[in-house]
Amino acid sequence: MSAQRVLDLTHSFEERTIYWPTETGFHYWYEHHGPVAGEERFYAAGTFYAPEHGGTHMDAPLHFSEGGASADRVPLEQCMGPACVIDLRRRAESDADAALSVADLERHERQWGLLPDGAIVVAYSGWGRFWPEKKQYLGTDRWADVENLHFPGYSPEAVSFLLRERKVAALAIDTASLDPGGSRDFPVHRLWLGAGRPGFENLANVEALPPRGATIYGIPMKIAGGTGAPARVFASLP
Repeated sequence: MSAQRVLDLTHSFEERTIYWPTETGFHYWYEHHGPVAGEERFYAAGTFYAPEHGGTHMDAPLHFSEGGASADRVPLEQCMGPACVIDLRRRAESDADAALSVADLERHERQWGLLPDGAIVVAYSGWGRFWPEKKQYLGTDRWADVENLHFPGYSPEAVSFLLRERKVAALAIDTASLDPGGSRDFPVHRLWLGAGRPGFENLANVEALPPRGATIYGIPMKIAGGTGAPARVFASLP
């Protein structure tokens, strides 16, 4: 796999990384950065703090399913697979709460064929262009304001179709949640994670993914008991 054929789908973790309005965000500091006293050598080491769910990350089934797999128990086979990119940008441009529908899936399959077993379905809303501007990306930049969230997601009907009719390994999206921002009871999370499948949120550079032909790898931090984890997501391109 040459460097020219690898696409990074991960936003860097730093002070502007977007988290849910009720989360404190990512913090990093150097414990040491400079010459070692009395020695002619450089040394650097740092510390970070971060909630599980923010930036490019994986939702483990445990996040919305009691008894579901934690981050360290999600099979790696569910974290890699052929990418199937479903474009819903046109509707998202006029509706910030647009949801990927069964019709979107059917339109994609008419052009590209049935979703292969083990696929990772990527909802492409175009929201990555707003990163890291929190108000544009989330719909609000106010602390704890969950009433004014607006961004695209999946519809429960589309997720039910995928669970019933296809053998998809994972869902992914270039927004802050699998559910649209206006959702209050998170039916997509409950359906998908409740079926024991992981989800990947806040993907970067989705515009560079082809509709088919790439393979996605979502490698989460192995947090024992975690409900989710920061992830390095990337793709090998055809």
